[in-house]
Amino acid sequence: HPAELSMQAGGRGPNGRPHPRTFLACATAESEPRSGERAVDFPVCVVLPAGGTGERTGLQTPKQFWSFLDRPLISYTIDAFERVSWIQNVVVVVAKENVDQMSHIVQRFAHRKVRVVTGGCTRHRSISNGVRALAEDRPEVVIVHDAVRPFVEEDFLYQIALAAKEHGAAGAIRPLVSTVIASTAEGFLDHSLERSKYRASETPQGFTFDVISQAYQRCSDWDLEFGTECLHLALRYCRVHAKLVPGPPTLWKVTYRWDLAAADSILKEPMLRSACVLSGDSVHAATLVSSLQKAVGALSMKLHVLTDLSAGIQAFLMKEWNYIHVSVDVCRLSDMEALVTRLEVEKRAPLCPLVLIWVHLNTHGDQPCSRAEGDTAAILDLASALKPNKLLLYSIQLHKSEEPELWEGSVSKLSELIGVLVKERSPALVGQLLRA
Repeated sequence: HPAELSMQAGGRGPNGRPHPRTFLACATAESEPRSGERAVDFPVCVVLPAGGTGERTGLQTPKQFWSFLDRPLISYTIDAFERVSWIQNVVVVVAKENVDQMSHIVQRFAHRKVRVVTGGCTRHRSISNGVRALAEDRPEVVIVHDAVRPFVEEDFLYQIALAAKEHGAAGAIRPLVSTVIASTAEGFLDHSLERSKYRASETPQGFTFDVISQAYQRCSDWDLEFGTECLHLALRYCRVHAKLVPGPPTLWKVTYRWDLAAADSILKEPMLRSACVLSGDSVHAATLVSSLQKAVGALSMKLHVLTDLSAGIQAFLMKEWNYIHVSVDVCRLSDMEALVTRLEVEKRAPLCPLVLIWVHLNTHGDQPCSRAEGDTAAILDLASALKPNKLLLYSIQLHKSEEPELWEGSVSKLSELIGVLVKERSPALVGQLLRA
């Protein structure tokens, strides 16, 4: 029987202040679509075959377990599906000797929708085991996806799910990069295919549950042993012509050793280039943010601006961004705790460390920001408590000058500090109050 694992709820923060220390469990089938997500009104589950040995990478560790930023590749792929509210369960199929390792990954990274299933000796046998594990759930659509394709987006999953429900089967395709040729037994060119007429079959692929389960019940032992294409089984044994959906370039698969470096770069890029600013409704904050956007643009960073933590910003909280909270004159520790709580609820476990920068903007000369709640020690306590959850909290104090040149210089220094904190993520500066 597949083992279903769930994560634990949180507790209390420093000095008894209530905010989560671990990421909170969320409903799966009952959860409402988040802002920016597509609504799907039928059950969808996922099968991730992850029994490969990674021979083509030349590594001893199978590539699905290779780590980026202290997190295995398969965890990133699972996270891409768990972020989609309308996906109910993710069945991960692994070799028998990797079941314990996979179960540990599920627990460590708080994956809440995952079942771990023992696979077979071939790809088709593993997928068949995964489909059988869903017999009790019997979802309307089953999505099959490679465990080493971590960059799949919700919009494309939505297209695949709808096409599969309508046509019985659907699959991602991409243009061929190279011309396909056939060779003779002696190793000479026999013929080549006209590249414009052919496409590369990729994942995700979607099927109605009846189609994929019947295809595996009816297929031959030869198919299970040597076949690799699920769409072919649907066509041959269920007479279902799959709808082919052109996919984005991000569907690429980690196959060779050099792909590991490329995946690492892609995973880090959003964290080094983007931040979300919570500015509030203050005129002074709006002025600061407008000036700051111009300054960080020169550093090749992009700021996304929000005015508050209203109910419609879940989509922003789900992004792999850093966050900047602007307080004007009065600095309330509870404001930062509210942001932390929302991040912990929405994100569960960040893919990599997130930078939280609390900007204290003083508009009354050199007077320090008035602290309605807490003090510098309380901020340091909060920052220390957040570090194990990969949330790095920094504070920067900034004085509002009426002189344009001085103000421009202060904003420029602030942007440079933000750039350094985002890129370097210095543990030594966590919880410290810096001055721009």
